[in-house]
Amino acid sequence: MADFSNYQKDVIKRYYDNRESIDQQKLSELCTNLFLTEGKKKEKLWERAQELMERLNVPPTRIAHVLKSADPAILAEVVQDIESGAIQ
Repeated sequence: MADFSNYQKDVIKRYYDNRESIDQQKLSELCTNLFLTEGKKKEKLWERAQELMERLNVPPTRIAHVLKSADPAILAEVVQDIESGAIQ
Protein backbone atom coordinates (compact mmCIF):
# COMPACT_ATOMS: atom_id res chain seq x y z
CA MET A 1 0.00 0.00 0.00
CA ALA A 2 3.02 2.27 -0.29
CA ASP A 3 1.77 3.55 -3.64
CA PHE A 4 -1.39 5.05 -2.13
CA SER A 5 -1.76 8.45 -0.51
CA ASN A 6 -3.02 8.67 3.07
CA TYR A 7 -6.42 9.74 1.78
CA GLN A 8 -6.62 6.73 -0.55
CA LYS A 9 -5.57 4.42 2.28
CA ASP A 10 -8.38 5.82 4.44
CA VAL A 11 -10.93 5.29 1.65
CA ILE A 12 -9.78 1.70 1.15
CA LYS A 13 -9.90 1.04 4.90
CA ARG A 14 -13.43 2.44 5.19
CA TYR A 15 -14.55 0.30 2.25
CA TYR A 16 -13.33 -2.89 3.90
CA ASP A 17 -14.68 -1.82 7.30
CA ASN A 18 -18.14 -1.48 5.73
CA ARG A 19 -17.91 -4.31 3.21
CA GLU A 20 -20.51 -6.47 4.92
CA SER A 21 -23.19 -3.78 4.79
CA ILE A 22 -22.19 -2.96 1.20
CA ASP A 23 -22.57 -6.63 0.26
CA GLN A 24 -25.96 -6.80 1.98
CA GLN A 25 -27.15 -3.81 -0.03
CA LYS A 26 -25.80 -5.28 -3.28
CA LEU A 27 -27.51 -8.62 -2.63
CA SER A 28 -30.79 -6.84 -1.94
CA GLU A 29 -30.51 -4.87 -5.19
CA LEU A 30 -29.54 -8.02 -7.04
CA CYS A 31 -32.67 -9.75 -5.79
CA THR A 32 -34.79 -6.97 -7.29
CA ASN A 33 -32.90 -7.19 -10.58
CA LEU A 34 -33.46 -10.96 -10.74
CA PHE A 35 -37.22 -10.40 -10.62
CA LEU A 36 -36.98 -8.06 -13.62
CA THR A 37 -34.25 -9.64 -15.78
CA GLU A 38 -34.57 -12.26 -18.52
CA GLY A 39 -32.12 -14.34 -20.55
CA LYS A 40 -28.35 -14.62 -20.25
CA LYS A 41 -28.03 -11.64 -17.94
CA LYS A 42 -30.04 -13.55 -15.34
CA GLU A 43 -27.36 -16.28 -15.25
CA LYS A 44 -24.66 -13.70 -14.49
CA LEU A 45 -26.80 -12.23 -11.72
CA TRP A 46 -27.20 -15.66 -10.10
CA GLU A 47 -23.41 -16.12 -10.20
CA ARG A 48 -22.99 -12.74 -8.51
CA ALA A 49 -25.62 -13.68 -5.92
CA GLN A 50 -23.66 -16.82 -5.10
CA GLU A 51 -20.45 -14.82 -4.59
CA LEU A 52 -22.19 -12.34 -2.31
CA MET A 53 -23.91 -15.04 -0.25
CA GLU A 54 -20.58 -16.80 0.25
CA ARG A 55 -18.95 -13.56 1.44
CA LEU A 56 -21.88 -12.96 3.80
CA ASN A 57 -21.38 -16.42 5.37
CA VAL A 58 -24.69 -17.90 4.25
CA PRO A 59 -24.54 -21.66 4.94
CA PRO A 60 -23.46 -23.63 1.84
CA THR A 61 -26.55 -25.82 1.97
CA ARG A 62 -28.77 -22.75 1.84
CA ILE A 63 -26.77 -21.28 -1.05
CA ALA A 64 -27.17 -24.56 -2.95
CA HIS A 65 -30.93 -24.56 -2.29
CA VAL A 66 -31.31 -20.97 -3.52
CA LEU A 67 -29.29 -21.62 -6.66
CA LYS A 68 -31.05 -24.89 -7.40
CA SER A 69 -34.47 -23.27 -7.18
CA ALA A 70 -33.36 -20.13 -9.09
CA ASP A 71 -36.29 -18.34 -7.47
CA PRO A 72 -35.76 -14.68 -6.56
CA ALA A 73 -38.41 -15.01 -3.84
CA ILE A 74 -36.24 -17.55 -2.00
CA LEU A 75 -33.25 -15.24 -2.39
CA ALA A 76 -35.38 -12.46 -0.92
CA GLU A 77 -35.94 -14.64 2.16
CA VAL A 78 -32.16 -15.02 2.52
CA VAL A 79 -31.77 -11.24 2.25
CA GLN A 80 -34.45 -10.79 4.92
CA ASP A 81 -32.69 -13.29 7.22
CA ILE A 82 -29.37 -11.49 6.76
CA GLU A 83 -30.91 -8.11 7.53
CA SER A 84 -32.73 -9.46 10.60
CA GLY A 85 -29.53 -11.03 11.93
CA ALA A 86 -30.65 -14.65 11.60
CA ILE A 87 -27.61 -15.27 9.38
CA GLN A 88 -24.32 -13.85 10.61
